[in-house]
Amino acid sequence: MHVTLMSPRARVRSVRAVAVVGAGGLLLSGCGTNAAPAGGQDNTSAALRAKLPHAVRAAGVLKIGSNLNYAPVDFKDQNSAPAGLDPDLATALGNYLGLRVQFVDMPFDKLIPAVQAKQIDLAMSAVIDTQQRQNGTDDSGQQANPGVDFVDYFVTGTSILVKNGNPVGINSLDDLCGHTVAVQRGTIQAEIAQRQAPACDRISKPLRIDLLDTDDQALSEVAAGTAVADLNDYPIAAYNTRSAQAGTRFQLTGGQLEPGPYGLTLNKTESALRDVLAKALDQLILDGEYDKILDKWNAHPGAVQSAVVNGGL
Repeated sequence: MHVTLMSPRARVRSVRAVAVVGAGGLLLSGCGTNAAPAGGQDNTSAALRAKLPHAVRAAGVLKIGSNLNYAPVDFKDQNSAPAGLDPDLATALGNYLGLRVQFVDMPFDKLIPAVQAKQIDLAMSAVIDTQQRQNGTDDSGQQANPGVDFVDYFVTGTSILVKNGNPVGINSLDDLCGHTVAVQRGTIQAEIAQRQAPACDRISKPLRIDLLDTDDQALSEVAAGTAVADLNDYPIAAYNTRSAQAGTRFQLTGGQLEPGPYGLTLNKTESALRDVLAKALDQLILDGEYDKILDKWNAHPGAVQSAVVNGGL
């Protein structure tokens, strides 16, 4: 028995069909700072800046939480500065609004709690927008936390990454049964693996799930043969089949599972910030800056046509 999946094209259509609403999020933090020019804004950007929450405007900074260990979306460069798709897009948003962005590096599973506690202005770290995360519910539908709002900016799916040559013959989630899969804790991939486990139990081939702090640790288990596969987002999985460090060790198998959007992740009380960020993202899409950033990171297949608030399923 396997998980029923919506096709990537259908999922993208459903995400884009949601009405576009503004969304905001300011980021301030301590793992690297990108300066944004305060002057030179056009009338649209100046008008949007005027709608920012007073505290953000006065500070001139967006404090952004990110797990900087997920190349090419979020990572640290050779100078330990934030790099990747998310930092570049955050910097472009900050520049458009005349704000500086700073990143706080933290474990992935701490990002949403930090947003809810207002320790950061927003999270931007390949966080996939789902209704469960929006509503703050657990797998049984019970309220577990206050939930968060999202501004969707990219569409991806989950990929299965295996050792080069696919020695165990993993081509689907069902093929994981009877084996060990390695995933980063707190991620959609961890949820996918946990949903697969009961199906494996029913055929008396238990699935062991190793929950790890970073995707690098999951990749190390696959390389060592202690796990047969790592589940991660397609851009990251694809990067790990072509990067100088990992390109000869791994391969993709099984296509993309459960497509969904990455979202800027904001506290539900920060609707003004959410709306400003959504409208600023729309402007970056219109003026071509968004496409330039995606092209730089070989990520254009995941491009969206407009910002969408809470479009995840």
